Amino acid sequence: MARFIIEGGTSLAGELIPQGAKNEALQVICATLLTPQRVTLSNVPEISDVLKLMDILKNLGVAVERISKGTYSLCAEKIDIDFLATSLFSQQASALRGSIMIIGPLLARFGKGTIPQPGGDKIGRRRLDTHFRGFESLGAQFIFDPDKALFRVEAQKLKGTYILLDESSVTGTANLIMAAVMAEGTTTIYNAACEPYVQQLCNMLIRMGAKMEGVGSNLLHIHGVSSLRGCEHRLLPDMIEVGSFIGLAAMTSSELLIKDVAYDQLGIIPDSFKKMGINLERIGDDIRIPVQDHYEIASFIDGSIMTIADAPWPGLTPDLLSIFLVLATQARGSVLIHQKMFESRLFFVDRLIDMGSKIILCDPHRATVIGLDRAHPLRATRMTSPDIRAGVALLIAALSANGISSIDNIDQIDRGYEKIDIRLNAIGAKIRRE
Repeated sequence: MARFIIEGGTSLAGELIPQGAKNEALQVICATLLTPQRVTLSNVPEISDVLKLMDILKNLGVAVERISKGTYSLCAEKIDIDFLATSLFSQQASALRGSIMIIGPLLARFGKGTIPQPGGDKIGRRRLDTHFRGFESLGAQFIFDPDKALFRVEAQKLKGTYILLDESSVTGTANLIMAAVMAEGTTTIYNAACEPYVQQLCNMLIRMGAKMEGVGSNLLHIHGVSSLRGCEHRLLPDMIEVGSFIGLAAMTSSELLIKDVAYDQLGIIPDSFKKMGINLERIGDDIRIPVQDHYEIASFIDGSIMTIADAPWPGLTPDLLSIFLVLATQARGSVLIHQKMFESRLFFVDRLIDMGSKIILCDPHRATVIGLDRAHPLRATRMTSPDIRAGVALLIAALSANGISSIDNIDQIDRGYEKIDIRLNAIGAKIRRE
């Protein structure tokens, strides 16, 4: 298993270009199953999760062609639906949580879908009820095979209906949209997730011939069509990587220019960093972060401690809370980090405490960080990456720390960040992969 060896305490300088959005990539790749015609995707991040999903589609019979770096052509004309019954499919799909989103397209086009218990980050309980209850509402039959731990759905014909999601799940919303686009009649989805990535999926489906209203809101009306055609689609830059780079610049006292960020799609992310005292300047569609020797966390109007919490879009994405937590360790002031959605995502703070941070883990969802104001730099240590986002947060901490740190299990980081060591070394970082 690979690890990073990081020599920290060095300022960085230069330009970074964020990769294509991981979360969008998983959705739109699955959406190519909805049509027998060719779909061309560009700005695709070549990360392990995305490549694993493409391998699953190849084994399903999808013709996948890499045209150039980040640009792929996918044609799902000849699908081998029997592949779903193989042990290889169970092995591949169980290792990737995003594989759950092949069910909606397969159910819409072929009337059946199978998925094993998906894998992914170990960040707490992540229910699948939203997906399968929605499929049932559309007229599918849900079957669970306890011996093989397989979930199956079957339907002669999906029919439009009213669906109230019990949680604003991004993958659940995407899956149900893809199932509903070819259902008979109109489907209304209320409490739908409306992240930019879901909007991108909707706009791609509309170019493919789907009919829907309410894109960008939490109330979607989808009018079923009989078939969809091919299209071309470009992915957004990854907002999580943009936020990670902002945190990296601040923690290492570096001046960085983050290029082509799709600023208007970042929502409250820039303002949330400003609450942490981070100076950032918008230059067209770029973000410049100047060198800051100190940054001070704001307080609420009444003087009480600032709270940074995740929320469904247009609230703050939970994928960035690990970055905000690390960022707070060297700030002036204190902050409460409230991770509402996942109960295991804050447990990596033990490693930050070992590095000298002042953090109180209040419960599985909340941590109070007392900033050190750079009076005491973080200490180097040995760490293990528990998931994608915590792994990058620990990498940022290691780059700011004095001495040589190591991070084991970096396969987790590779799942979400493309060649992160090479890209950061190009702007002055000292990271060695073993």
